[in-house]
Amino acid sequence: MSVSPARRVAYEVLMRVFEQEAYADRVFRTAAEGLDERERAFAHRLAYGAVQRVRTLDHAIETLGKRPVRKLDPPVRASLRLGAYQLGYTETAPHAAANESVELVRRARLERAVPFTNAVMRRLAEGIGPLLASLPDGPLKESYPDWIADVWTRDLGADSALALMRTMNEPLETVVRLVRGDPPPGAEPTDVPGAFRVERVDDLAVADGRIWPQSRGSQLAGLVVGSRDGERVLDLCAAPGGKTAQQRGDVTAVEIDRNRARELRENMVRLGATNVTVVEADGTVLPPGLDGFDRALVDAPCSGLGVLAQRPDLRWRAEPLPELQLALLRSAAERVRAGGTIVYSVCTPNADENEAVVEASGLRVLPLGGEWPAFAHPRRPEFLLTLPHVHGTTGFFVARLARD
Repeated sequence: MSVSPARRVAYEVLMRVFEQEAYADRVFRTAAEGLDERERAFAHRLAYGAVQRVRTLDHAIETLGKRPVRKLDPPVRASLRLGAYQLGYTETAPHAAANESVELVRRARLERAVPFTNAVMRRLAEGIGPLLASLPDGPLKESYPDWIADVWTRDLGADSALALMRTMNEPLETVVRLVRGDPPPGAEPTDVPGAFRVERVDDLAVADGRIWPQSRGSQLAGLVVGSRDGERVLDLCAAPGGKTAQQRGDVTAVEIDRNRARELRENMVRLGATNVTVVEADGTVLPPGLDGFDRALVDAPCSGLGVLAQRPDLRWRAEPLPELQLALLRSAAERVRAGGTIVYSVCTPNADENEAVVEASGLRVLPLGGEWPAFAHPRRPEFLLTLPHVHGTTGFFVARLARD
C-alpha cells in the first residue's frame, strides 16, 4: 500500500520536530517541495495541526492505547500522532487514517510494531471523538503547556485566556504591507495604514519588493516608532527586517547572527531600503561609535506567545526572556540622545515580558492609547496590546518611552 505525499510530509515534520528538535516551518518547506497546491495545503494542515495538538493527541493515544507515548519507537509515535490528528480533527475516513499510519510504521521496518499500531488506531477510531468531547476546557483540551495557560489566565482572565488558546489553534488572517505600487488584486485595506488583507501572498510580488508579508500587529509596532526624514534611527535585533524597512531617516540596523544579518541585507535590497545600514553586533554591547540617535526600536527576542498560530512548535519550546529584553532596552536607551524616544515591542501577551520590563527600565512612558484606541492595552491603556482573539492579528505589546 502507498502513503499519500501529504501524509509522508506530515510524518517527516512530526519526526524531525519531536525527535530532532527541528523547526516545523523549515522542515515543511523542504519536505513539501514538489507537491501540488492541493496536496501541499493538506500536508500543511496535517503537519501543523498535529504539532500544535500533540499534547491532546498523546493523551488520547495513552488513554486508549494503554501504553505511554514516551516508550514507543519514534516512527510508531509519529504515525499514531498523525493518525490520531486525522481522526480527531479532520474529516479523514477512519480506514484511510489507520491504513496509512500502519504503512508508515511498516516502511520504517518495524514490522513487529504493525499489529500494535493497527490495534491502537482501531481504538482511536472508536473512542477519540467521545474522549475529546469529555475533556474540560483548558490547556489539555486546547493542547498548551500549563504555564502558558497560567500566564494568560493571570494577565487576561480565564475567559480571555481560553478564547486566546482556541484562536491560536486556527489560522489567522493573511496580511501584507504595501511597499510600493498598487495593492494586490482583491486586497482589502485594514485599520493599520499600509496593511492589506489578502487571500494568499503573491510570492512574485514579494520577490520584486512590492509587498512584504507582515501582520497588522507587527506593522503597528513599526509605525509607532514615527521616524522622519533627517533623523537617525537605531533598530536592535532587526532581522528579518519588516519593521526596519518601515523606518525613514538614517537607519542603523543591528543583528548579532551572521546568517540573519545576511538575510537582513538581502531583504533591504529587495525592499529598496537604501537608508538602512546593517551592523553585525551584540545589541547589549553596542560598538562605541553608535550613539546620539533620535529614535530607537527594540523589537526584542521573546517567548513568542503572540505568534503561536504561525509557529506550531513554538509553544513546546517557548521561554520568557525578561532579563535579555531589559538589557537590550537599556542598551538602546543609552545610545539615544536626551529627549529621544525608544519603542519597545515584543510579540507576546505576557506581562513579565511586557509591562514589567518597561517598569524595570526606569524610562518615562509616552502614552499610546489615545493615538491607537482600537489597540489600547485593556489594563494599561498607555501601552498597546494586540490580541489574536480580539483583533484577529498576531499578539504584540508596544510601548513608546522617552529618555529624559
